[in-house]
Amino acid sequence: MNKTQKGAWFCLIATAAILTWYGVFILAGTFPSGKTWSVLLKTLSFLAIFFMGMAAVWLRIKQSPAEVNSDERDELIKKRAVLVSFASVWILLIAATIIPWFAVGQDGSIPVCLLPIINFGVFLIVMLVHSIAVLVQYGWGGKDGEK
Repeated sequence: MNKTQKGAWFCLIATAAILTWYGVFILAGTFPSGKTWSVLLKTLSFLAIFFMGMAAVWLRIKQSPAEVNSDERDELIKKRAVLVSFASVWILLIAATIIPWFAVGQDGSIPVCLLPIINFGVFLIVMLVHSIAVLVQYGWGGKDGEK
């Protein structure tokens, strides 16, 4: 598994974890607060810090000293993944505009504090799309794209 694949797997797992954490915060805001939510959020925070530390070590380790950081194929895969991500940004921004419009109506309003949350959600989904695009191009395996 080369550096690009490791980065894509890390980004995929981290983004999924952040989206889960995001959901927990939304649930914590809608349900009564209590000791259970506090313990859950502290546990998730600890796991996030632990995961980031382990990932920093895992992403740095090469399988062999002769392994190159990237080649022409890796660069082409990265360019295609960025193109897919760019297309998904526009689709998600259109959705982020239309969904609140249908949710609150034309004359309704949403709090301004929700706009950064919506943009952060769009960013997370775009990162998820980028990671999936990279992994699909490599064939999802740890075989460096070999069939």
